[in-house]
Amino acid sequence: MDDMAGPTAPLERASTLAARAYVDVEILAQEQQQIFRRHWQFACHESQLDRVGSSLFVDIAGVRVVLVRTGDGISALEAVCRHRAGPLEASRSGGHDFFRCRYHGWSYDLAGKLMAATEMQGCEDFDPSSVELPRIESAVVDGLVFVRRSVGPVEFAALTAGITDRLALAGHRLSRLQHHATVSYEIDCNWKTYVDNFLEGYHVPLVHPSLNAILDYRSYRTELAPWYSLQSSPLDSEPTAYGSGEALYYFLYPATMLNILPDRLQTNRVIPLAPERCRVVFDFFYPAEWSSAERSAKFASDSDFSERVQQEDIGICVDVQRNLASGSYVSGRFNPKREQGLHHFQRLWLGDIALSDVTRIRPLRSG
Repeated sequence: MDDMAGPTAPLERASTLAARAYVDVEILAQEQQQIFRRHWQFACHESQLDRVGSSLFVDIAGVRVVLVRTGDGISALEAVCRHRAGPLEASRSGGHDFFRCRYHGWSYDLAGKLMAATEMQGCEDFDPSSVELPRIESAVVDGLVFVRRSVGPVEFAALTAGITDRLALAGHRLSRLQHHATVSYEIDCNWKTYVDNFLEGYHVPLVHPSLNAILDYRSYRTELAPWYSLQSSPLDSEPTAYGSGEALYYFLYPATMLNILPDRLQTNRVIPLAPERCRVVFDFFYPAEWSSAERSAKFASDSDFSERVQQEDIGICVDVQRNLASGSYVSGRFNPKREQGLHHFQRLWLGDIALSDVTRIRPLRSG
């Protein structure tokens, strides 16, 4: 591939990923192994694990993972029983928290060690003390908990470098927030179609008229870091809506989005389900010092607005995905002024996908 072949070229000369990258089952399998297993992904907020023994189950890279707070902090385990891959659930008995398999009842302590294997007395060469759930890496920044299933190309400190300082400069302290609600959507588009859409404000005036009314599109800017991008805009709306200040939209590669507004945080986790289907999980957070009634009232108005914007995004992403699969489109060009974040994401994606696969999805040469 020459330097005009795709996103590896400089932005002004680059072309986008070819349509095949958004529809091919083999590429999705490569992504699960090379990207989603090896990179950090947002899992939850510390407030969702509010006491020793509390736990939370999330899907990470195709595997159910349990986050648990112990006396030593927050840890993460693969929540798959070592007997016959049954699903685990949180249980409590006699004042003790543990995990039990819903299939055959095997139970594990909070560290993932097997506590009891029901009716296994006749099994030879079986040592229960040697059985434990796989532990995976976890890390926390400003109250946000991230995990990764295997060693990858970037350490957590490098992934998030500069974010805490930037948030402090804007007066945001995410650790003071508390989880309020979760909303999820299953969308008929490739996970990258959804990410591409998030990463540019180019579509906002046409697709999101109500959002465009409170953002300053002329001042909308994108900043790039090695492993994340930040879109920001001055915010001007009624106090009963988002208020005034600055809207910060972080994207942390490969699939974490942080929408940060005055006194609130919305997180998005994008989970691939099939080549042309993904799940997007939204979590809403508000200041812990607010009363339950205050948080509920703010969520009611925020969720109405968020739902409108989300349905607009879903509609355009589904239409784009249909066209990507149609055979009509191969590849296009980036808008250098508005699509820096999109170009940045696609370059990182190409860095993770084997060259042998990249050459098979050669985009259309243009120019």
